[in-house]
Amino acid sequence: MKMIIAIIQPTKLPDVKQSLFNANVKKMTVTNVIGCGQQSGYTESYRGSAIEVNLLKKVRIEIAVNEEFVKPTLDAIINGARTGKIGDGKIFVLDLPQCIRIRTGEEGAEAIG
Repeated sequence: MKMIIAIIQPTKLPDVKQSLFNANVKKMTVTNVIGCGQQSGYTESYRGSAIEVNLLKKVRIEIAVNEEFVKPTLDAIINGARTGKIGDGKIFVLDLPQCIRIRTGEEGAEAIG
């Protein structure tokens, strides 16, 4: 079992969701977050003063998958999120030692579904 965490551009969320649905990955958690990376932010003017904005709006997607869904999930996220420009985001793949479905008490791969 793996936990896949993707940080993407908010405008790419519909494309990533569609790409995931096409790959038969339908369970995910989506959170609005702010952060910065290589993109570094930008400067804008507010009432004549320069303001540096270095924490940018991003979307965090978390998906728990069984081993056979890792590669299709990664490919779907990349296909949906890639623009070829700085700021496309990152994907992190973590080991998931345990998963329990609260409703039924199922554990492991059966709990992920």
